[in-house]
Amino acid sequence: MYDKLTIASLFDLSHTAAAPLLEKLSYPWEALPKIGEFILQLGQTLSPEEYEKRGENVWIAKSAKVFASAFINGPAIIGPDTEVRHCAFIRGNALVGAGCVVGNSTELKNVILFDGVQVPHYNYVGDSILGYKSHMGAGSITSNVKSDKTLVKISVESERLGTSLKKVGAMLGDHVEVGCNSVLNPGTVIGRESTIYPLSMVRGYVPARSIYKHSGEIAGKI
Repeated sequence: MYDKLTIASLFDLSHTAAAPLLEKLSYPWEALPKIGEFILQLGQTLSPEEYEKRGENVWIAKSAKVFASAFINGPAIIGPDTEVRHCAFIRGNALVGAGCVVGNSTELKNVILFDGVQVPHYNYVGDSILGYKSHMGAGSITSNVKSDKTLVKISVESERLGTSLKKVGAMLGDHVEVGCNSVLNPGTVIGRESTIYPLSMVRGYVPARSIYKHSGEIAGKI
């Protein structure tokens, strides 16, 4: 067991409706194939006083603000006080928490966004889990498929941990900041409270409370 990569090390589960799914698992990417079915089950339990069902398997909190030009395909849940801005494209299997921002032209697919997550400008987030109050700067994206289409492995120190999955984006711990126009390569895991410099190309594991400047230069926060 790689403790630093576990759900318990990365996330505070009190800040997501996905807690019943995640608390049964060890590593966050194990949840990826289960997101869609979990949303379908959770959606049936949501209070009609708090959520409105729009279309097939799409539940949107009545306090959420969804712009008319946004597209939301099910299964999807949009949490309370979340804002889905102009031309956002939610392709399905998306569990978006409370108080989130899904920005203009941002695309989501097979994701869990904890409460308070911001993906506010031109972001692609696929097959990924973003922890509490994590933020992706303008133009930063997750790359979720390797160029050779082989199964994704997580690089941690000198070892590689298999996921048995072809599509794995990024796992961002709570309070992670990703700089503008950065690319998070398949299988990137970023520990809690770490910061990624703008224009970075990130691969593998970034320790908690670190500053990622570029490959080979990662500084600890004071």
